Amino acid sequence: MPYVGQHFVALNHQHLRAFHGVATDGSFSRAARRLNISQPTLSQQIKALEQRHGTPLFEGRRRPLLLTPTGSELLALTQRMFATAEEIDNLLGKHPSSDKLTLRLAADSPIYAARLVQAMLAAEQTTTGAGINVTVQIENSQQTLSRLLDARANVAIVSDPQIDPRFAYKPLFVDYLKVLVPAGHRLAGQAVYPMAALADDCLLIREPSSKTRGATDSLLHAHDLQPQRTIELHSREAIREAVALGMGISLFFSAECPFDPRMAVLQLECQPDASLLTGYVVCCAEQRRSPLMRHVFRAAQTLEPLSPIPLELLGSKAGATVP
Repeated sequence: MPYVGQHFVALNHQHLRAFHGVATDGSFSRAARRLNISQPTLSQQIKALEQRHGTPLFEGRRRPLLLTPTGSELLALTQRMFATAEEIDNLLGKHPSSDKLTLRLAADSPIYAARLVQAMLAAEQTTTGAGINVTVQIENSQQTLSRLLDARANVAIVSDPQIDPRFAYKPLFVDYLKVLVPAGHRLAGQAVYPMAALADDCLLIREPSSKTRGATDSLLHAHDLQPQRTIELHSREAIREAVALGMGISLFFSAECPFDPRMAVLQLECQPDASLLTGYVVCCAEQRRSPLMRHVFRAAQTLEPLSPIPLELLGSKAGATVP
């Protein structure tokens, strides 16, 4: 009988690892490759876990994979369990698993998503290990945070999120608005864009859920300004191209204003604090000391000098729960 009991414990651990792999990777096929087992075997292990305990863990098997309430609670437990196991291995001096770590990054800033991944890959040159698999999803801030909440991402870059005790936060950057105008615009040769000029310009804006849109609306409200006309476009790329084509002007955070000879970037005449944007690296609180998260936060630390506004100058604006 002891053998049977030990056998069941081993099976249970395998089933939990199978569930944890699928829940964190967001994909049966990716988890199967990472765990080095066939996809049918992986599916059978999760099905056995669900049947043994009489509760579904996933809302169906099609992508995007969504966890049931029980699945979300179980993921929080397996995150702590496997993070603790990794800490024990590190404490005892054992080498980490040969499996590659998988970073699933959701971000509302493509610029800082690329910078964070580059910093992590650069750090691999000075550390040992099997490296990191990376997938990146760019969406607006609400969608980005939803991916983290639904365990479709294990790390997020989110702008001005509401502080939630379930997560750990590290400030990554603080940015401010600039004005993007066509190269042939009447003010293109000036350094500063006067606020009153908006009355004569067509303003290209993002969708209402965008942080850039929120900062733009705050600016207009603070100065009681009404642009000559507004056109709503739902992506940074579409707005930049529209500006280059001479359709109008737009407000962008400074990190999102790359050089383009078809456009000019101007400073705003004045800017209220409401237009400042603070970006954070966010992960589940239980995971903040895992090897992957330590690697992420170390990489984020190296990016602080690139912040358009130094983090130390912002006081409480840059405050966060740091791991």
